[in-house]
Amino acid sequence: MPIPLFNSIASWLLKKRYHQIELFLKYPIDVQQEVLRYLITFAKGTEFGKMHGFDSIKTYEDFVARVPIVDYEEVAGMIERTRRGEQNVFWPTSIKWFAKSSGTTNAKSKFIPVSTEALENCHYKSSKDLLCLYLNNNENSQLFTGKSLRLGGSKELYEDNGSFFGDLSAILIDNMPLWAEYSSTPSNKVSLMSEWEHKMTAIIEESIKENVTSLAGVPSWMLVLLNNVLERTGKTHLFEIWENLEVYFHGGVSFAPYREQYKKLLPRSRFNYYETYNASEGFFGIQDRNNSHELLLMLDYGIFYEFIPIHQNGQLEPCAIPLWEVKIGVNYAVVITTNAGLWRYKIGDTVRFTSTAPYRIKITGRTKHHINVFGEELIIENTEEALKSVCEKTGAQIKDYTAAPVFMKDKEKGAHEWVIEFRKPPEQLDYFVELLDNALKALNSDYEAKRYNNMTLNPPKVHMARANLFYDWLKSKNKLGGQHKIPRLSNSREYLEELLQLNVITAVIKE
Repeated sequence: MPIPLFNSIASWLLKKRYHQIELFLKYPIDVQQEVLRYLITFAKGTEFGKMHGFDSIKTYEDFVARVPIVDYEEVAGMIERTRRGEQNVFWPTSIKWFAKSSGTTNAKSKFIPVSTEALENCHYKSSKDLLCLYLNNNENSQLFTGKSLRLGGSKELYEDNGSFFGDLSAILIDNMPLWAEYSSTPSNKVSLMSEWEHKMTAIIEESIKENVTSLAGVPSWMLVLLNNVLERTGKTHLFEIWENLEVYFHGGVSFAPYREQYKKLLPRSRFNYYETYNASEGFFGIQDRNNSHELLLMLDYGIFYEFIPIHQNGQLEPCAIPLWEVKIGVNYAVVITTNAGLWRYKIGDTVRFTSTAPYRIKITGRTKHHINVFGEELIIENTEEALKSVCEKTGAQIKDYTAAPVFMKDKEKGAHEWVIEFRKPPEQLDYFVELLDNALKALNSDYEAKRYNNMTLNPPKVHMARANLFYDWLKSKNKLGGQHKIPRLSNSREYLEELLQLNVITAVIKE
């Protein structure tokens, strides 16, 4: 099909979808209540549905009374049974796809079920809606006169007892509809390559020959790719390579640390940035206006939303509220019920509503301290277990510590920077850091991927703290006492910089 004709047809089809979006903008509560009714009715014959009396649930209140709020550890057993071949456990249609991601307390990886309904009515629907909203706001767009440079995960799909698991992006690419493959670069074959160095070279060689009009991917990974593109071509900015490039669709990690670096690579004031909010569990939000930092909550993807006020998170029986009870400005932990069989599932994210007409949100973080600037999802459980292991091997004893990201700058890679106060220091600090890095790789598959051959993350930097550094820092904040704790992990460098200023002895390891 000639590109101009494809562009016209695609634009027409996508703009038609906007009328459906307007429906949930006008009737958000009705749409969400209908989603819940559909999910309960559709799954009433499953083992989970029978266990919780779905056939007699008539109201939202009935649903809340019978179905508990859970996290991954509480449903891992049912998911594992489905991975081993059992069906109709928590969702009626056959589930053979599982998106693998890290970050659980008791396991290196978690496996999120991906049903056919979730693929079609959530993930792929959201991709079309992203383009629909963009085209609605940019009527003169020439998006489909060229191709989208997509950058997905690094892993292939793996088969296990008839089911398949891997990065969500690999699952999406493997099942991608023809229209999406036709309008994308690189090819599916290259996109699914598992070895990142070879994959990076292959993406560049395929894509620099194309008329790329949009970019799509996680900011940290995309920055590495684009810097390599400039190095390969000898150009100073990306418009010298792709003159018609007009938008970057990004998500996965905060864009704030990268914004200025992208402006150097894309020096046009009219260039657009569009943010998305998606995860292995589903696709939740899309930036629906140019130059906005808010996301429209997408309400008709087969996902029913609930929200726990953040001060309740961690309680044994937190009280979640439905969409129609949320308030602007309050920080909430997100709970979802999905068309892949996750029932009242805590995804670990926190959001704040900026509007309720329509429902727009900002992502405010995670329910636990973590570092996720580069998509590594490093959580406190990972660092505590790693430090414990390394101390056992080296004889070191740790009093306090904190860690924060080193943001990418120009062509410099990112890293994690630590301040550690030892009760008993290791004999060789460089060996301690090497063991720590390896332990984190073993515990967290996402961290391991970002550290692979220093592709995105350089080795960690460690500063040995002087005696009583953390005590003095808390004292300076008037926060001495048992209720005040050291922030172990943070996506911001605020705490780390303050500690470094108070520190007298600075030993930077593994530059």
